[in-house]
Amino acid sequence: MRYFFLVFLGVLGNTLFAQNDSLPPVKEFDTLALIKNQRERNGLEPEPVEITIKDYKIISFARDTTYLDTTLTINKEYKYNYLRKDNFELMPFANVGQPYNKLGVDFERKSLYPALGAKAKHFNYLEMEEIDYYNVATPMTDLFFKTTFEQGQILDALLTFNTSRRLNFSIAYKGFRSLGKYQFNQAQSGNFRTTANYQAKNGRYSLRTHIAVQDIVTEENGGLKNREQFESGDSNFSNRVKVDVRFNDAGNKVLGKRYFLDHQYKLIKKQKDSSSVEKTSLAIGHQFNYETKYYQFTQTAQNAYFGDGLLSTINDRVNLKTMNNQVSADFYNATLGSLQGNISIYSYNYFLNSILIIGTQQIQNSLKGEEVALGANYKKQIGGFLVKGAVKYNLSGDLTGTILDASASYRFNEENKIRFAFHSSSRMPDFNFLLFQSDYENYNWQNTTTYEKEMVNSLYFDLDTHKWGRFSVKYSTLDNYTYFTFDPTKTLEEGAENAFIRPFQESNSVNHIKVKYTKEIKVGRFALNNTLMYQNVAQSNKVLNVPQVVTRNTLYFSSNVFKKAMYLQTGVTLKYFTSYNMNAYNPLLGEFYIQNDQKLGGFPMLDFFINARVQQTRIYLKAEHFNSLFGGNDYYSAPDYPYRDFVIRFGLVWNFFS
Repeated sequence: MRYFFLVFLGVLGNTLFAQNDSLPPVKEFDTLALIKNQRERNGLEPEPVEITIKDYKIISFARDTTYLDTTLTINKEYKYNYLRKDNFELMPFANVGQPYNKLGVDFERKSLYPALGAKAKHFNYLEMEEIDYYNVATPMTDLFFKTTFEQGQILDALLTFNTSRRLNFSIAYKGFRSLGKYQFNQAQSGNFRTTANYQAKNGRYSLRTHIAVQDIVTEENGGLKNREQFESGDSNFSNRVKVDVRFNDAGNKVLGKRYFLDHQYKLIKKQKDSSSVEKTSLAIGHQFNYETKYYQFTQTAQNAYFGDGLLSTINDRVNLKTMNNQVSADFYNATLGSLQGNISIYSYNYFLNSILIIGTQQIQNSLKGEEVALGANYKKQIGGFLVKGAVKYNLSGDLTGTILDASASYRFNEENKIRFAFHSSSRMPDFNFLLFQSDYENYNWQNTTTYEKEMVNSLYFDLDTHKWGRFSVKYSTLDNYTYFTFDPTKTLEEGAENAFIRPFQESNSVNHIKVKYTKEIKVGRFALNNTLMYQNVAQSNKVLNVPQVVTRNTLYFSSNVFKKAMYLQTGVTLKYFTSYNMNAYNPLLGEFYIQNDQKLGGFPMLDFFINARVQQTRIYLKAEHFNSLFGGNDYYSAPDYPYRDFVIRFGLVWNFFS
């Protein structure tokens, strides 16, 4: 580690005293110019083209285009974590790569069909909609590094380049390993992805594709065996390795492989006058997605914590193979807007090792079939108004469902906008609610004939203003809400707390409201960034537990230093949420479950940070949860799973251009 620190200081010194501009160097790069520009048509030499940071484009799954951002802002500080996302509504566990308990919930569905399950293991699993594509002027590298907890680091490296102006590739790998502070708490993962983005010279044919191979592997210690060792503050247990945990022989794993292709050919392509602005087009498209995934829990010997075992060693594994083929027709008109109609065939095979017979109960070993669905999408921009709509309806199959999304927004100017949205969906619960098998006797069930489709309806309002901040409110209604919890017909015995965790479906409606407000106040070089969230749940039974209030407040200072060679930000962040019946974690299922016996939370989390930007390099140093040095040991991420102690971590994000 000391050698890495020397290298880190060397990199900092080189970037600090370098004299080059923070943007990539200006180049005469013909492929970025319009080669057939007016000067060339007149027989003159083409003018040099200045490459700026806006020539490094990032294209989302929804085809929204942004560009590489090398600035240093407080929002970059919030996203500098393992997920590379703002985790305001998440509560991390003690080690990197472990599950996150949810402080805020959303219920909108993107897919008509059930997922594998093991949702607590999927926070770092990149879904199809989370893969980006690139269009860059020159080869570009994005390098993310951060230290973890004992014997490990996080590294996320991306290289994107083009062979011509129309064909761009990227290859990326995110890997990490962290031993953790507690016994048997190691976590590691790998996320490999590669993409290609192509558009024909005449603009008629376009293609994008990606391959993703991902795995998340964690040791599962089951949490604290004796909470008094942690909460007492006894100096003998300040070294967390000495704290007793439940297991030293259990672990779980998620592994997935995905192959995705989306291509389109324009049958009609008409431009407006002699300009390059497209007026009307008609295209046919095809989208293909094939994915295999499995979740596995292993334990070298059965443990009474999960009840009686059918075998002496535990090896539970569930598998899911899916293939989706979608054919679409896309019509675009500058006056009428963009309209797509599509039809898709979805094949699935969710399977386990064998048919299981327990007494008179028989549990089958697979759920498989084919689904046929129709869909439509509409989008129209009228001045500052943007209207969007999408519908998906399953025509046939056992997993029938629907999704309807509609939104309307208006942008007053660059700094003020308003948006309304509506979502309605019905879908079967995830596969592990419907069918599951385990080598533990009580973790075997089949609910394919008894469970009904979950139904979600939500209304959303968002007002984003420069002067008054951002205010949003979302109201959701849930029917047939499905969840895991302790079987109330059983007796809870000490040492066997998870022996009777099973899925249940709530017959009554559940209503949830979430109000969120964000505002930053600046005075000179100082700023106070505030995010406040309020939630309330109306329910007949306690099946959805969330904190009523969550707040994050950051007081920080920003300034150029060293004759503007470095931009510095330093400050303190406070995060707090009110106490509530926090969901408990079950490592066998890889899921959180509802518990109503323990209220946790109500403690502050204070972080001190110093961040700096030197050219394309952003450097991060943070003292996390430093108030744990002088506060009580009552901070938990879930029952029996403590939140992390005080730790100093550092790292960087570095962009290279060539």
